[in-house]
Amino acid sequence: MRSTVRKRALVGAAVVAGLVAGSTTAVAEPAGVSTRGAVTRALDQVVRTGVPGAQAVVSDRGRSWEVSRGAGDLRTGRPFPPRARVRIGSNTKTFVAVVVLGLVGEGRVELDAPVQRYLPGVVRGNGNDGTRITVRQLLQHTSGLADYLAAIDPLSNRWKHVEPAEVVRIAMGLAPHFAPGSRWEYSNTNYVLAGMLVERVTGRSVAAEVERRITGPLGLRSTYFPRDHETGIRGPHPRGYAEIDGKRVDYTRQDPSWGGAAGAMVSTGEELNTFFAALLGGRLLPAAQLAEMKRTVPADVAPGASYGLGLIRYGTTCGRDLWGHGGSIPGYRTRGGITTTGRAVTVTVNQLVDTHESTTALDQAVDTAACS
Repeated sequence: MRSTVRKRALVGAAVVAGLVAGSTTAVAEPAGVSTRGAVTRALDQVVRTGVPGAQAVVSDRGRSWEVSRGAGDLRTGRPFPPRARVRIGSNTKTFVAVVVLGLVGEGRVELDAPVQRYLPGVVRGNGNDGTRITVRQLLQHTSGLADYLAAIDPLSNRWKHVEPAEVVRIAMGLAPHFAPGSRWEYSNTNYVLAGMLVERVTGRSVAAEVERRITGPLGLRSTYFPRDHETGIRGPHPRGYAEIDGKRVDYTRQDPSWGGAAGAMVSTGEELNTFFAALLGGRLLPAAQLAEMKRTVPADVAPGASYGLGLIRYGTTCGRDLWGHGGSIPGYRTRGGITTTGRAVTVTVNQLVDTHESTTALDQAVDTAACS
């Protein structure tokens, strides 16, 4: 998930320079040599920027293939395992937005109704006013609400379990950044509130609603919200790393409850591709709600990008729009989506190295996989 916290993983490439060889694994029939080679070279460049390892999963015409480079485990030098499960950070937001829009389609939630209608008395204090913020503005990041991560350092709260109401109270202690609807600014607070709204309207947990409406029908057996106090990742996964006090540490195990509906989920590259393909293919929402989801405003997540309702539209060098999201959480970063031609891409690294060089290389790897 995206964070305003300064403490991000910043490491030199020297530690992993000898690990670039990595591996290439086909999940099904691999792509042509030129595409596969281009993606492999792009991942090599990502690893050179300082992350231990990287994996790309490409799904097209019902088939998926993957390439892994570098180390998924620095102790052993082994690459990402096939069908690796990783923490997907803010990709969680797209799942939650689909649930909310499903409720809109059922007439149980109105997009332009005030948040106060569904969460009475929750958004208030220090200039925050739930009577002036709509559900749409939560999902679109135009609410003006401050990001609670401005006051919480995840690296200092690795084992602490927090409830959504707690992080919202923290956010309400911060003044809003602008009047609702006046501009766009990314805030994880919006999606913690969206998760609370789902639970208030349905009487079930947001995890249960995601399973009922998305992961169950699509057969996504590796995509899930961690249980309360669950700190590990189920199934095969790479180790995730973070830099703390100048040292790289294994950060695979953590309590991701501070992310909640804004960024706690786990998935695989292949299952993320399946999810975005189903969503943009009209299998998860009625046409009217999918159209609302794709109504975007300019957003500074990437050059030329725009943000809908839990969905980002990116440009590519080949002129194809890429619809997806992306996520960052200590230990892992994922980027990708599905193009207008139907090719779905997810690229994952196992450390947040938040430098311009690393971010650019990761974006270029996504572009290469989408356009080759």
